[in-house]
Amino acid sequence: MTIAALETDRLLLRPFTVDDLEELAAVFAVDAVWFFPFRRGLTRDETAAFLARTIERYDTDGVAPWAAVPLDAGVVIGFVGLSVPHFLPEVLPAVEVGWRLHPDWWGQGVATEGARAAVRYGFERLALDRLISIYEPDNVASGRVMDHLGFTFERATLGPRREKVHVRELHRRDWQEASR
Repeated sequence: MTIAALETDRLLLRPFTVDDLEELAAVFAVDAVWFFPFRRGLTRDETAAFLARTIERYDTDGVAPWAAVPLDAGVVIGFVGLSVPHFLPEVLPAVEVGWRLHPDWWGQGVATEGARAAVRYGFERLALDRLISIYEPDNVASGRVMDHLGFTFERATLGPRREKVHVRELHRRDWQEASR
């Protein structure tokens, strides 16, 4: 399956390739990037497994996160995009919007900008009726991004490591109304 690339004011969101491993491993090694849920960064092997799984899911799921590349920097700073949250079977079928960026890019609206493009893609190009986003409630910054995007609380549950997570949702009709 061919996965489209998207461009925002500051980001190129494009499908990952195996050539992204080194740049992505450097980002994912930062403890803060994967603090929720692992409380540590990922090893190079864990990043390679993530990358292989992501590339495979472009074909098997039709969606998977895009590499986030600032237009003025040209290096991978993490990911933004859509994915099927296989790790939380109770919410399936569903498509999730998510992001993980290097901390140097936090607090600048980059996650919101990229996620907004992903939401638009999900509703306009994929004709989805609903998107979800999942986070640990202590991850206040991610909750704020979801607030900016219009996501509302759907449920509290436990993630795969028995961590508390909140599931938020956004319906296409609500998104369309807010976009007017």
